[in-house]
Amino acid sequence: MPQKGLLLRILEHDTGGKIFLAALTVVAVLLPVLNLAVPEGSALHVSTYTVTLLGKYLCYALLAIALDLVWGYCGILSLGHAAFFALGGYAMGMYLMRQIGERGVYGNPELPDFMVFLNWQELPWYWFGFDQFWFAMLMVVLAPGVLAFVFGWLAFRSRVTGVYLSIITQALTFALMLAFFRNEMGFGGNNGLTDFKDILGFNLQSDATRIGLFLATAITLALSYCVARYVVNSKLGRVVVAVRDAEDRARFIGYKVESFKLWIFVFSAMLAGIAGALYVPQVGIINPGEFSPLNSIELVVWVAVGGRGTLYGAVLGAILVNFAKTYLTGALPEVWLFALGGLFVVVTLFLPQGIVGLLRRRRRKAGLKEAAT
Repeated sequence: MPQKGLLLRILEHDTGGKIFLAALTVVAVLLPVLNLAVPEGSALHVSTYTVTLLGKYLCYALLAIALDLVWGYCGILSLGHAAFFALGGYAMGMYLMRQIGERGVYGNPELPDFMVFLNWQELPWYWFGFDQFWFAMLMVVLAPGVLAFVFGWLAFRSRVTGVYLSIITQALTFALMLAFFRNEMGFGGNNGLTDFKDILGFNLQSDATRIGLFLATAITLALSYCVARYVVNSKLGRVVVAVRDAEDRARFIGYKVESFKLWIFVFSAMLAGIAGALYVPQVGIINPGEFSPLNSIELVVWVAVGGRGTLYGAVLGAILVNFAKTYLTGALPEVWLFALGGLFVVVTLFLPQGIVGLLRRRRRKAGLKEAAT
């Protein structure tokens, strides 16, 4: 028999993944047509606002996959993944700010407006290189990756686990949030980075550019899902799951547990950075609020609702919860936080394996009934 293609081998027993990728493909094909080709007066027209909103949801879905890798498959409950997301976003934001040039309010070809306003005389050294797209993209993965490596190496080598690890990851993102709020850091302080003009020469306000960003996000999400699925199905992924289920036993039979934890943690942080980089040009701003510990807690809720340890469940949870957030914060803004807390309690008590786990149980019961008859 001919050898199966790589993609088919990766998704061979992943029915949920196939459904997700098929749905993503349909949306990626239809949405540009409905936005650009269908007249605005038509009932089938999809507004640019909706395109941007869906693009933001896909960024969140990629971030959820990143967390599911470390929480669902390795058992590391990180409450600091918002930090990696925000660092990737700031790297992209710095590139977009450098592209403004003389079109800023103060017309300075080198310094962003906020630096001119604060009387900075020259560009800080850590902004050098961000006028080049390739350098910014390198920093999108290196900045969160290096932070995750240093943090993970110290934490895992010291065998910090469980709730203690969760607390220090949350402390990490809180510390970064406080640091980035300071004007002296050179990242825009409380206002962050905004007023972007274009990316790679394309106007960020045009419908075509918005569609391009949406498609780039969809393609990146699909590729990242396949890579993540390949990782968890590989020998590395099986060892990571063994570490999650019986860390002491895995260490006893000779595996260097700390190295496996560190590898998956760094990889996950890089995916989160990529999600942040795709998020920023679509929403038009990045500020220290993205580091907020509440964002990391919401991320945990997304994955828990969808079903951790499945990847596609994390995607489902991210999209459903953020859709609910968009609706409730518009219709009943005072209700959202209560709804989020209640959702987490309900999932913890009644749906410990999330929506995907519920569907699996129902399918299993249906199969048993058919077998009995």
